[in-house]
Amino acid sequence: MARQPASPERRSALRAVAGILPARLPPVALGSLPLAERLQALRDWLGASLAQEAERRRPFLWLPVAMGFGILLYFAADREPALWAPLAGFVLSGGLAVALRLRPAAAAVCIAFAAAFAGFAAGVWRTADIAAPMLERPRIGKITGFVESVEARDAGARLVLVVTDIAGVPPESRPKRVRVNIRSGTVAPGDHIAGTARLLPPPGPARAGGYDFGRDAFFRGIGAVGSIAGKIALVPAPHPLPWRLALDVEIDKARNILTQRIASVGGGQGGAVAAALVTGKRGLITEASNNDLRAAGIYHIVSISGLHMVLAAGTIFWLVRALLALSQTLALGWPVKKIAAIAAMIGATAYCIFSGSDVATERSLIMTLVMLGAILVDRAALSMRNLALAAIIVLLREPEALLGPSFQMSFGAVAALVAFAERWEKRDRSKPPTALPWPLGTLWTASLGIVVTTLLATAATAPFGAYHFQTFNPFGLLGNAMALPFVSLFVMPAAVFGVLAYPFGLDWPAWALMGLASDIVLKVAHWVATIDHSTVTVVAFGQAVLLSFAASLLWITLWTTGLRWLAALPLIFGVAFAAKPERPEILIERDGSGIAVRGSDGRLAIAGRPSRFVLQQWLASDGDSRAPDDATLRAGIACDANACIVRTADGRSISYARDRIAIIEDCRRADLVVTNIPWSAPCEARLVDRMALSRDGATSLYRAAFGWRSHSSENAVADRPWSRRKPSEAAARPSAPAPAATRASAAPEVASDEAEFAQ
Repeated sequence: MARQPASPERRSALRAVAGILPARLPPVALGSLPLAERLQALRDWLGASLAQEAERRRPFLWLPVAMGFGILLYFAADREPALWAPLAGFVLSGGLAVALRLRPAAAAVCIAFAAAFAGFAAGVWRTADIAAPMLERPRIGKITGFVESVEARDAGARLVLVVTDIAGVPPESRPKRVRVNIRSGTVAPGDHIAGTARLLPPPGPARAGGYDFGRDAFFRGIGAVGSIAGKIALVPAPHPLPWRLALDVEIDKARNILTQRIASVGGGQGGAVAAALVTGKRGLITEASNNDLRAAGIYHIVSISGLHMVLAAGTIFWLVRALLALSQTLALGWPVKKIAAIAAMIGATAYCIFSGSDVATERSLIMTLVMLGAILVDRAALSMRNLALAAIIVLLREPEALLGPSFQMSFGAVAALVAFAERWEKRDRSKPPTALPWPLGTLWTASLGIVVTTLLATAATAPFGAYHFQTFNPFGLLGNAMALPFVSLFVMPAAVFGVLAYPFGLDWPAWALMGLASDIVLKVAHWVATIDHSTVTVVAFGQAVLLSFAASLLWITLWTTGLRWLAALPLIFGVAFAAKPERPEILIERDGSGIAVRGSDGRLAIAGRPSRFVLQQWLASDGDSRAPDDATLRAGIACDANACIVRTADGRSISYARDRIAIIEDCRRADLVVTNIPWSAPCEARLVDRMALSRDGATSLYRAAFGWRSHSSENAVADRPWSRRKPSEAAARPSAPAPAATRASAAPEVASDEAEFAQ
């Protein structure tokens, strides 16, 4: 049957929905059509939009998204996959894509599958490449090793040791690196030292679904954390320093010397911040200053990442290009712009190496090199395609980065800014941006640019920050608008000049200027932090909500046609479920040292002695802004020497038992008994003992009609290289005092490590 020609109303509707700029339907355009014609109109619109996106080569931008999906599948596996399986899938999908190249839609699907298999294979390869033993249980004993890095702190220092021996640990089970704190003594990078260490395996999440410190430590090559007590001795090394370690040691020595130089000349906390901006050493910044920077939404300035790399490379690029332009011969006969780009690439790489080559810094370097490389091949430096290339390189090199806030927030912010820049380039240029005379017009445009870009970056990163840190800084726009001009105009240019002048001994004016400007930034941060509700604590939401927000951001930034407005659908879903998250009734510390129970007032009450870091995590995830030492956290709890009793809002009785007599009594009268003592005797109540926590880790209990639903941080059947090894029953019995003593001694250092890694 011949197809009937479209009616005038339908043609009008098609013109409306196929429009790229308006992307909005007239109220009666589709409503007046029959259902069949409305569906056909929408199908035609989708086809026309996808065709236009393909013409603009936008589907390429979804390759890193497909790779990310494969990486997520890799981390979802409960055992370590084989490498041949994703490689076979990649080859098969790639071959099908070539065979179906005359059918674009089918070929695109095959390419997406190939990218997903590539991401999965990258995860397998990365894990196998970096795999090293992790300490299986707490230990106290002698440790020897090379000092790889030293970071001075307010009290003592933090060391990373390349281990040569741990007493009682066979070589095949010995961690390659450990991270320890010392409270006294002086050591230097490259020293081979010996001391008595209290070590713990990197712990799991503080709550079910929370930040996994152990997995992060595994991918940083750290197999144990703790502290060294007593005297530290220099001892002969069993072998010379490997060349790679020797290079890292020399770099760390230079970083420490320059850190002390900048901090002493800059003075106070301004000098400490200035030193952190140049060398990446943040140990001299006090916790009060860190809290002010976080509350003002500008903590990112002390973590060397995209902002610093762009400012450093941009400053070098501008200086080299300006200097070469002073010569007419060079300006007219040489490719000045490309030479400046090469100089900026070299400078950015040197900056990354000297600042410690942290994972966030390396990701920023890759993004910067891709942008500058585009200049060398006469392409636009700021484009979504370059961002996609950078994401592909980062995901292939560090697949685990996808799970962390640094990758998510940096690429999310840049994607939003690039998408805005693309649309800004298409604006109507016939009208001037402002009618104000110079220089007011220039100042107005610059100020408006700072406000708009900060708003975009804040909106793009807010969901990721809320998911990982359960905080939102509503005055971050104010803090960034006031602080970033000082960072961009004074701090970073002075840093470049200081580094160049440092070998000549003429660097002190640069560090003095940096310290002064950084001190102003800290004062701005402190002022913003004193505003009421400068930090808002939000209730933790689940991974499905985060994926909804991420999908919405990707959809609206990667498409250019009216398709992008469909991003509202996952956004609405995410907001709806984030607004009413399910909160646990009971939270149990991973080692049984404490519990949190939701009382009749709807807030958490604490029994036992959970670590300060874990307590902060619990309160933050519950949207509770109380401090860990708030007296109201102990309200409504009846305790004696043997146990604590808490009642939930529905009248259920929760016991936190400290000895066996209390377990026997409370098993008869409580609804739930929690203890850090192993228990094998019958119990009428539901029991969570030490053995259950050793198996399940941190546990959250949710209210159900007949008891509680349990969510644990450890998968009992999971066997991944970063999984916490399940201790044997004998090791968990109270007759083994060493683990408990070790845990008590090293808990502050472990909590400090967790807090720093989580940032």
